[in-house]
Amino acid sequence: MRWISGLITLAGLYGLYRVFRQSEPGLAQPALATSPAAFADNEAVPENLTQVRNAGPDATATAQQEWDAVDQVSDESFPASDPGAKY
Repeated sequence: MRWISGLITLAGLYGLYRVFRQSEPGLAQPALATSPAAFADNEAVPENLTQVRNAGPDATATAQQEWDAVDQVSDESFPASDPGAKY
């Protein structure tokens, strides 16, 4: 039973180490991507918490070989087709 309390103590000390280590000034933070994965460059506005991109092939991160009417309608309707998260 002593080894269980030792493991719990060790886990707690490691947790405290991680908390204090992250709050140290001057630690290098990982670089953020210039735009979210599905967005073309300059489509995202970093200040917005809710990221929504424009519809169309020019707004996507991957270039489409062919973009037909079905692709366009599907892309335009995407946010509206999702149910709301807050009621």
